[in-house]
Amino acid sequence: MVKDKPAVMDATSHKIWDLVTIGAGPAALSAALYTTREDITTLLFEKGVIGGLAAITDWIDNYPGFPKGVAGLELSDNLRLQAERFGAVIELGEVMSITDKGTHKLLATTSGDIKARAVLIATGSDYKKLGIPGEAEYFARGVHYCATCDGAFYRGKKLVVVGGGNSAVQEAIFLTRYATHIDLLVRGDSMRASEVLQHELNDYKDKISVHFNTTTDEIVAKDNVVTHVVSTNSKTGKQKNIITDGVFIFIGLRPNTGFLKDTKIALDEIGLIKSDSKLETNMPGVFVAGDVRSGATMQIASATGEGDTAALMIREFLHDLK
Repeated sequence: MVKDKPAVMDATSHKIWDLVTIGAGPAALSAALYTTREDITTLLFEKGVIGGLAAITDWIDNYPGFPKGVAGLELSDNLRLQAERFGAVIELGEVMSITDKGTHKLLATTSGDIKARAVLIATGSDYKKLGIPGEAEYFARGVHYCATCDGAFYRGKKLVVVGGGNSAVQEAIFLTRYATHIDLLVRGDSMRASEVLQHELNDYKDKISVHFNTTTDEIVAKDNVVTHVVSTNSKTGKQKNIITDGVFIFIGLRPNTGFLKDTKIALDEIGLIKSDSKLETNMPGVFVAGDVRSGATMQIASATGEGDTAALMIREFLHDLK
């Protein structure tokens, strides 16, 4: 039975919320759908865009149930509407810290201090950026950070891949399924990727050209279509235009976990949040789901699945509190 959406509430409507999610991307929205249907009062805090990276992705071709694909903004809006339909409250604002008070968690936010019996961290990760002209302007329209998400758009096309680590090599090899040729631009004079991956890369010499000591200076487009990358050889100083239909940038992820720096919540070596099999962190009652979780697959479908799983684990946790 569908519940009517309750009267509009804000973050301070409750003395204590059953659940506060930090972030309002696919993982958090999916979790909220499950929790609110079971009358678990749920507040979502989002400091950026509701829907996260999914909302600013132009087109999503690999989300189940959409045989023709779906616009990222449309998918995000539908997730939001579905969660709100059952009573989820979404607040634009920022959580600065989490403190364990035993019976509850105290969240310092831009809306004031908020109490929650359980917390779900679903802040996601952001891709590290080059910070060059054209990168932001053509995001999702020729500039990408996920090969499995967007590689299929480039069947029979030429691509530039930027990076010299494991992810850059792995994704460049993956993109050979679609692209006719790939120029791999490496800033240093050697690869940072593992020896195993470097050996595997050698098997793709006919499709991947590696350019060492090469900086990526600008992404250029004509009529909003990417045409080439301006690069410079750092040893010779010679500038070169590399013709391409698209640019994939793999220089690492930056987890959105800065607000946890003064907590005891355990992070891995790159700042992703560690969790157990129940998606619970080392702070009891604080759970994690989606791209900010250590070991996540960085896919929208898996993020929604983790959100659902986290919701079920949170339900058990709240039941045990009674």
